[in-house]
Parts: sequence; structure tokens; C-alpha cells
Amino acid sequence: MQVQYAFISKPTAGQLDGILALYRMQGWWGPSGERDPEMAGAMIRGSHCFAVAEAEGRIIGMGRALSDGVSDAYIQDVVVDPAFRGRGIGSRIVEDLVHRLRHDGIDWIGLGAEAGTHDFYRKAGFTELPGCLVMLKKP
Repeated sequence: MQVQYAFISKPTAGQLDGILALYRMQGWWGPSGERDPEMAGAMIRGSHCFAVAEAEGRIIGMGRALSDGVSDAYIQDVVVDPAFRGRGIGSRIVEDLVHRLRHDGIDWIGLGAEAGTHDFYRKAGFTELPGCLVMLKKP
């Protein structure tokens, strides 16, 4: 199986469908709504960079980075379709995001690792920040 990796900023309808499927697969996005493609497109355009992995004619992995474009960045939404996990696809997506951010002059790169993903991110070179805790403002 050949996997193609790319950064996208203006996704096609097919790419949006694949991206939305990954968000739903991971449980990060609820049931289908008519504004979903519009919202996903805006998220992609608003990201510093948005990476995808494609194989067999569909999106099988993704990740994105948010940044002020000058000093700090946060990687989020890294996911690979479960049928394609364990093949280095997620690692390559994170590597591509980090490379792109560093190329753009951004060296402080953080992320919030979900339970069960800590070892994955440690292998990618991330470490815990002593005394820090990821927090979320609930609606």
C-alpha cells in the first residue's frame, strides 16, 4: 500500500468527507450535520498547517497545528484510521507537522496528549512539562 502525505489548505469535497469521517471515528465530532463540511473547511483554513495521509483513494490519517505564526504552536487532532494504525502513519504526520513548524521559525511546539497516547508522543520527542496540566474551559 502506498501512502501519500500532503499539507492541504483548500480541501476537496472528498477530502472533507474523509476528514469528517476520521473526526467521527475518533469520537471528536457528533452525528452528521449539514454545516459540517463548512466548519471543517474553516478549521483547515484557520490552522497554521493541516497534514493528511491518503491511501487507496481516501484520507486515512490527519493532524494539524495551530500557531500565532511567530513563537508558539500546538499540534492537535492527530488520528489514523484504526485499519491503518501501527504502520508509522501517525508518526510521519507528527514528523511532517514539526518539520513544517520549525521551517516556519516556530520552535516551541506543544500538544495535549490523550490517555493512551503518551508513549506515542514520547517516541516522537515530546516530554511532559513539569508542573503543567492541560485544562479546558467547558461551555
